Amino acid sequence: MLICRLSILSALILALSGCKDNQQAPSPNVDPTEDKKTEMQDTSTKTHKKSILCFGNSLTAGYGLDEQQAWPALMQSRLDSLSLPFKVVNAGLSGETTSGGLNRIDWVLRQPVDLFILELGANDMLRGLNVDITKKNLSAILDKVRAKYPDAQLVVAGMLSPSNMGAEYEKAFNRIFSDLSMQYKAVLIPFLLDEVAGIKELNLPDGKHPNVQGQKIVLENVWQAIAPLLE
Repeated sequence: MLICRLSILSALILALSGCKDNQQAPSPNVDPTEDKKTEMQDTSTKTHKKSILCFGNSLTAGYGLDEQQAWPALMQSRLDSLSLPFKVVNAGLSGETTSGGLNRIDWVLRQPVDLFILELGANDMLRGLNVDITKKNLSAILDKVRAKYPDAQLVVAGMLSPSNMGAEYEKAFNRIFSDLSMQYKAVLIPFLLDEVAGIKELNLPDGKHPNVQGQKIVLENVWQAIAPLLE
C-alpha cells in the first residue's frame, strides 16, 4: 500500500513538472512594455490638436470684454462643440500696429501654427500711416510665418477705411488685404467687421470695438472664411 501511494505521489509530481515545462516563456527579444508604448502613441495621435493662431490688435484681443467673450474664444467653443481637433490661440494685443506686430511675430511663432489668421492694419489706418509701409509690414509678417511653417494655411482679415480718410487713401488702404491674399494664396475675410461696424447696438460706447453681440457676428464673418480649411 505504501509503495502504491508513493507511486501515485511521484506521478503527480511529474505531471505538475510537465505543466510548468509546457508554459511558453516570454521571448527575450520582446519588450513587455512595447504594447503599452504603442497604445500611448495611438492615444497621443488621437488627441493631437492643430493650432489656429489669431494674430491681431484689440479687435482680436476682445478689448473691453472678458477674453472668453472675444471671437477667438467663441471659435474655440464652436470647434469643441463640433469635436474638431483644433486649439485656438488668441494673440491679439490692443493698440497693435503692423510695425508692432512685425516686431512681435518671432516671439509668437515659438509655438506651432497650422492655421494663421492675420488681423492687423486698423490702427495704422486710424493714425493715417503710410499705406505702403502698412502693406510692407503685413507682407513681412506673412513671410515669417511661411518661412517657419511652410505648410500653415494663411488667412488675411480685411479692414476698410472710412471715407473721411480721403478717397485716395481709402482706395489704397482697402486694396492691401485683397492684394496680400492673392500674393500669398491666403484665404480672405473681405471685411472683419461686416454687419458690425457703425451699428451702435453691436459696439461698445466708443463705437469702434464690438460688444458681446458684435463679437458673435465677427465670429460668423471669420467662420465663413475658414470653415473649408477645417475639413
